[in-house]
Parts: sequence; structure tokens; C-alpha cells
Amino acid sequence: MPLALLALAVTAFGVGTSEFAIMGLLPQVAHGVGVSIPAAGGLITGYAAGVIVGAPLLTAASARLPRRTTLLVVAGLLAASSVLSAVASGYGVLLVARVVAGVPQGALFGVGSVVAAQLVPPERRAGAMSVMFGGFTMANVAGVPLVTWLGQVAGWRAAFWVIAALGALSMAGTAALVPRGLRPEDEAGLRSELATLRRPQVWLAMAVTTAGFGGVFASFTYVAPMMTAVAGFGASSMTALLVAFGLGMATGNLVSGRYVGRRLMPSLYVFLAGLTVVLSLFVVTAHSRVPAACTLFLLGLFGFATVPALQMRVLDKAAGAPALASALNMSAFNIANALGAFLGGTAIRAGFGYTGPNAVGAVLAATGLALAACSGLVDKRAGAAVAR
Repeated sequence: MPLALLALAVTAFGVGTSEFAIMGLLPQVAHGVGVSIPAAGGLITGYAAGVIVGAPLLTAASARLPRRTTLLVVAGLLAASSVLSAVASGYGVLLVARVVAGVPQGALFGVGSVVAAQLVPPERRAGAMSVMFGGFTMANVAGVPLVTWLGQVAGWRAAFWVIAALGALSMAGTAALVPRGLRPEDEAGLRSELATLRRPQVWLAMAVTTAGFGGVFASFTYVAPMMTAVAGFGASSMTALLVAFGLGMATGNLVSGRYVGRRLMPSLYVFLAGLTVVLSLFVVTAHSRVPAACTLFLLGLFGFATVPALQMRVLDKAAGAPALASALNMSAFNIANALGAFLGGTAIRAGFGYTGPNAVGAVLAATGLALAACSGLVDKRAGAAVAR
């Protein structure tokens, strides 16, 4: 394994911890800044908004920069935003900090996906991206549970100081291990990158990401109040529950890395169908501790098995100029984040309780599956036309 992949995984670990830690601490953060839990969900939407805006803008701005330089800049922004979160004086400042935290993420994973794909032979691209996203999943096995525990015993601000340290470590790893001057061999500049956006299949792939992954965030955004108020777990159990979710993510990532490279679209169909079923079951299983914990594990498995598959799909359809499309797909992931959090919160406010977001998530995942089937059908028709 190229050592540069390890640097990407470390950076992804920091990003994953930054993004998901607030979900385990949502009640504490809401109380700390004096807002309701649904209102605190706006911090998650704010982070997603930062990614949505930052992904294409940073990728376009860095089109002529060495990949290593871009990765260093975005890791530095991650560290700085975590410091701002830790010292935030109220909800408004914290919201700004979360928006800033989201700005570099899309470019980080967009550029990181391209770098990972370049470091290995073509047949190992899915595995290389699984290594990078493996850092993201490991954040949910170790990073998020640990900072959640720390936030519960030492205050949520302490959690953000730890995340700031992870950002600094990410910068050091990138500086030491990622080669200088690394660029895709076939890159033709920003104009070529923009040309990929004329391809309908690129946009359809990103639509699959938005709908399908929105199902994960509709549920997971409100996992803390759901598991405590509905399933009956104590607040101290959230660390163990987040570990279960993280283990599901890690398992899903391993499964995806094994099968996606060989059978991309069939794998994507299976993962999205499984996600739809799991979210549907979660409406019922959330009312009992053991079934709720098991379903949370499966949510992580099926939800994050889709990530390498969705990113590979965009890279395939944006062949020749993948960096901007890859970054835009990270924007799509975070539109999914914002959409899921908003619709899940709407279900709660409408009186459907903390299990309502699971039903919303099931509808979104099913929509993603339908869009993926449409995309696959377009491929088949195009192939048949060429064969004639």
C-alpha cells in the first residue's frame, strides 16, 4: 500500500470525526448554546452547506495547484474551524464555525479520490478509495465515540479541541507522505473539468448520491435523542452505540471495497435496497434496546457500503477530468446530509416523534435505488446502440 494512502486515511479520520461527533453530542450542544434539539440540527445543515459551496469552489480554485498543496490547505482549514468551534460564544458563532468546517471537506475527498486512484493500477482503484474512506469509517469506530465520551465528561468544547489536534496531525501526515507535484496524467485543466458537467450520467450519479445517502442522515442526525428517548438507553450508552454504528460502517466499507471494483452497479443496487429495508425496520426496532442497537449497526453497514460505490460511479462517468465531478459528488453527499437532517427534523416537528426520521430515510433510500436503476438502464441502452 502506498504510504500516501495512509496520509489520506488519517486526514479522512479527522474529517469524519469532525462531521459526526456533533451528532452524538447534539443534546449537550443544544443545551450549551440554549436552543432546541431540532434547532441544533441546523448546525449539521450548516456544515453540509459549507461542503456544498466549498467543494466546487476550492476544487476550481486549486485546479492548477499540486494535489499535495490542496490537501494541506484543506486540512489546515479543518483544524482552524475546530478551534473556532471550541471557543464559540453562542449558537451564531458555532454555526459559522460549522459552515467553515464543511468548506474544505468536499475538495479534500474530491482531490483525495483522484490521488488515491492515481497511486495504484486501474484495477485497484476501488480498493485504494476504500483505504481512504476507511479512515472516515474508522473515525466512527474510534474517533467519534471517544470524543463523544470526552464531550460528555469534560464538555462538548473539549471534543472540538481534540478534533483540532487531529487536523494538525492530518497536516503533518500530508506534508510527510503525499508526493509533491502530483497530478492526474490526463488532466487538461479547469475547462476540461467543467466539460464533464455536460454529461447527464454524471448528474444522475450525483442525484443517486443525494437521495440514497440522504436516507442515512435523516435517521442518523437524530440518533442520540432516538436511542435515549425511544429505545431507552442512558446518555452514557451513546459511546457504545456509536462504536456499533462505526463497526457497521467499517464492515460496509470492506464489503464495498471487495465487490464494487468487479460489479459496480449490481453492488450499488444491493446496498441501496438493503438500506431501504433497514430504515423501514428501524421505525419499529427503535422501540427496543437490542433490536435498535442491531439496526444501528446495519444502518452503518448498508449506508456506508454505498460511499465507494457512489464515488466510483462518478469517477467512471467523469473519466478524463474527474476532480471537479468528484468534489461535486461530495457536495451531493452533503446536500444529502442537509436534506436528511431537514426532512428528519420536519418529521419530528410534525409530531411523528424521533422514529419519524427513519421513515423519511426509507423513502429517500428507495428514491436513490430507483434513480440508480434508471442510470443503469441508460448504460444498457447506450451499450445496445453502440453494438448496432
